[in-house]
Amino acid sequence: MSKEPAKRELKQERAARTRVEILEAAITLFARRGFLATTMADLARAIHMTPGALYWHFPTKEDLLLAALDELHQRYLTAFEDVLATAPTDSARERLQAFRRHTHAFLKEHREYGIFFGMLTAEAADTHERVAEAIRDKLGHYTRLLEELILEGQRTGELRQDLDAARMAHAVFSAYLGMLMHQNLFRASLDYDPLSTALDALLEGGFLPRG
Repeated sequence: MSKEPAKRELKQERAARTRVEILEAAITLFARRGFLATTMADLARAIHMTPGALYWHFPTKEDLLLAALDELHQRYLTAFEDVLATAPTDSARERLQAFRRHTHAFLKEHREYGIFFGMLTAEAADTHERVAEAIRDKLGHYTRLLEELILEGQRTGELRQDLDAARMAHAVFSAYLGMLMHQNLFRASLDYDPLSTALDALLEGGFLPRG
């Protein structure tokens, strides 16, 4: 093998690693400060890079944000693919319980991911339509998967028939994001685990048939 292809491959690997480092820093800073308050200079300092080098990778802050959203989307799909996949041996209720447990554990381990979505959702809803549309696209994908699971539970009689599956799925995800933002605000006096357990109890009771 000639040296030139090897050099190109090494350069591509370095560029890929740099991109991941940039996206990690962007996710953390956007979660802490929000999109509007975070500048490209802030991001460049966080990864010890010149602003010019950062602009070479991402021409605008919006490009960087959208790339960060795509990166997180792939991480979520990877983390949840086993939970949301069809499992004939598990009932819909068991899969829903597994989904809730997995979500709480995932958000506890990756708090900045949920806060990132929460912060951007609050900021972009009325001020940045392109970003808002990207967030709706990502969150909509998750809610549709959960909606299908709820519909399956309704078909089998495991879950309440009077629920609107689509609206319930949206309510569940908004509850998770809201819980994470709320706990982050009260983190000095409010621990994550008891709060997530309380939310689980509300969701479990809300899904089960009455009577």
